[in-house]
Amino acid sequence: MRVPPGPGRRAVLVGAGALVLALTVAPTAEATHHTPFQRGSLVLVGGGLKDDNAEVYGEIIRRAGGEKARIGVLTAASVPESQDPDAADPDKCSNSACNGDYYASLFKEHGAADAQWIPVDLDHIANADSDSVVAQVNSMTGFFFGGGDQARYITTLLHGDAHTDSKVLAAIRAKLSEGAVVSGSSAGAQIASGPDMVSGGDSYEALRDGSTPGYFDDPTRLGYFPHGGFGFLRSGLIDTHTGTSGREGRALRLAADTGHDRVYALDENTALVVDRPGASREAITVVGPGGIAVLDLREARARTPRAGWTLSDARYTYLTDGDRYDARHWLTLPARGKRILTPDSDVPVPANPDVFYSVSNPAGVPYSFRSTARALASTRGQSTATATTFEAGPRFTVTFAKKPGFTAWSSNDNGAAQTLIDMRIAIAPR
Repeated sequence: MRVPPGPGRRAVLVGAGALVLALTVAPTAEATHHTPFQRGSLVLVGGGLKDDNAEVYGEIIRRAGGEKARIGVLTAASVPESQDPDAADPDKCSNSACNGDYYASLFKEHGAADAQWIPVDLDHIANADSDSVVAQVNSMTGFFFGGGDQARYITTLLHGDAHTDSKVLAAIRAKLSEGAVVSGSSAGAQIASGPDMVSGGDSYEALRDGSTPGYFDDPTRLGYFPHGGFGFLRSGLIDTHTGTSGREGRALRLAADTGHDRVYALDENTALVVDRPGASREAITVVGPGGIAVLDLREARARTPRAGWTLSDARYTYLTDGDRYDARHWLTLPARGKRILTPDSDVPVPANPDVFYSVSNPAGVPYSFRSTARALASTRGQSTATATTFEAGPRFTVTFAKKPGFTAWSSNDNGAAQTLIDMRIAIAPR
């Protein structure tokens, strides 16, 4: 049994159907008020978490008590056994139960004392309010939410359109406030979102058409759930699979449309670690081989003239392993050992005709947006660079600019840019 839960190059929420349609209505008066957390921590992975990523698994286990860690695994975002045609085949199954067992075994392999599946899914929705399952949750020291379809977490743990805490979610929320670690990958990271959690979409269609509340069968359409997910992290929107699916465009458009001034755009196999989420001293560290983008829209201006949507004065910060980020003060602290980069290359920034790695381009390259930004940071001959969308009608141009306040940092012997701080971004049709 091998499950890689979570979408590939697209946020396709499969099989939600009518269950999701109900999630677009306003919550009832009894909807849960999500209070800030002072003591716990989050470890949110942008999807694609590799089995051998000892750094990320080790971080979760360490925060859950090390050799005494007991991890509760929740996989309600997966299809249930009743919907898996391969449920009886341990080598092919990909459902909530076998995915839960799979992750539990991985956590044990990485050193947890115990790891158990928490049996809540679309086949066992009633378990979300079971006192015996709550007791199981209360015996855990940490939690991991697997990938799949984040709408299923709303259906199973937030009573769907009521958007109220089930007993199991309330217990996890209490454990987090008392100091437990809550982790997740792909949809399991997305569900930590506060209001306006993304439900799907591709970057080009997002720039062209904008966002709409709800869930849509068209996977290219930018949709979002206005009432969000569990609300564990509220200092910014969350997006996942960013570089491998070219989602910077959709993240910027959703933030601008919904009035958010920050997005945490998570790359695969890398974790955004958040200490004291919701507190005034909320602090972030990046763990893993990839990176996390922070998209800053505090000074950004969005307009929709006749030619199409434009955005100016957004800022792009890209954090890598060991970098820290002070969410309250919008301050980046590069990891020890990294040094500020003095560009010494005269090679022009390569042309980039597919800045958001379009699914329509068979020759596309992942991490395309980041590659142009890093190339610009490393050259001393240019202060700006442009890249375009693969699609036309209109074709959008993304302008990257090094302005006062921009810095790049490196720990590589070859002096390549790794961490980027406050590169300016503009988007316009041409």
